[in-house]
Amino acid sequence: MNRLIVHLRAYRTNAGLTQAQLAEAVGVSRKTINTIENGVFTPSTILALTLADELGCSVHDLFALPD
Repeated sequence: MNRLIVHLRAYRTNAGLTQAQLAEAVGVSRKTINTIENGVFTPSTILALTLADELGCSVHDLFALPD
């Protein structure tokens, strides 16, 4: 299976949020945000949609499949 390309860190930092702040806003731990940003953990559909909503973008902005 192909690795997911994750742009979460860029969108989070552009929003001026720390991992802890984003985690609190979406109801997960800071470690969860960290593992998503580092490609260790793939979020559920619900969490991906919640992250996108919180950051004012689409899920496709945050996550992509490699070419």
